[in-house]
Amino acid sequence: MMSIEQGDALPKNALVAADGSALALPEWGAGAPFVLYFYPKDDTSGCTREAQDFTALMPEFDALGVKLLGISKDPPAKHQKFTAKYDLTVPLATDENGALMEALGVWVEKSMYGKKYMGIERSTFLFDAAGTLVRAWRKVKVPGHAAEVLEAAKALG
Repeated sequence: MMSIEQGDALPKNALVAADGSALALPEWGAGAPFVLYFYPKDDTSGCTREAQDFTALMPEFDALGVKLLGISKDPPAKHQKFTAKYDLTVPLATDENGALMEALGVWVEKSMYGKKYMGIERSTFLFDAAGTLVRAWRKVKVPGHAAEVLEAAKALG
């Protein structure tokens, strides 16, 4: 398993946007600071709350010129349903083959009821305008997290 550390550049990976179009990183974020947040699954309680929290703060991120992108392995069609169901404005993308998740170290072994499986560790990464990692949050707890990321983004200014 690879990982990314503060000061490292965002790996070049291709994602699929919720509309099904290709989304190339780091070109997507070129010239502006950006946040990538990884979450396990659309339309689950924690993931819904996190997407709603980022959506609520999106105008403040926009005012700072900071882009947001939520990423899971869910297919684009599921992202579209999730976005419509909860009126989300935060853009979502799919890491179908998990290459970016592997590169950032968020595809990890998890355990539930004694059963081990591979899954996404809820994580958030803040990059500067040059695509360099400024801060990483791992094993994220949802309450207050989006606001904490916003405060870190303000400090970039």
